[in-house]
Amino acid sequence: MARMAIAIVAMSFLSYEAGIVLGDIGTATSYNPPYLPTKCHGNRQDQFPPGNLFVSVSEGLWDNGAACGRRYRLRCLSGKNRPCKEETIDVRVVDFCRKSPCPSTILLSSDAFSAVSHSPSAKINVEYIQI
Repeated sequence: MARMAIAIVAMSFLSYEAGIVLGDIGTATSYNPPYLPTKCHGNRQDQFPPGNLFVSVSEGLWDNGAACGRRYRLRCLSGKNRPCKEETIDVRVVDFCRKSPCPSTILLSSDAFSAVSHSPSAKINVEYIQI
């Protein structure tokens, strides 16, 4: 049993160090206020999580509105001119992408985007997993 535990810990460490992707891959851009009204909860201010770490999602994640309130753990993988910070953040879906076509898989609030990227106008590649 101890060997199994050691093997699991070792695999977790190696997968992190090797950059093995454990979630889905997509693109992300930033979007700016006004954030209201949203498709999920209209003009309710209480839909936004602490730190304003929220997102708007494209058709592929929207799921006919079932995505409202879903939480994702997200991190920047790559982008032009090395925009990624080492941070991993948890975000909540509050809206459907308003642009057609949507410029990325996930649109991060400006606060969420600045938590994972040095460049506010970049289009970045992200890994995300529903939590």
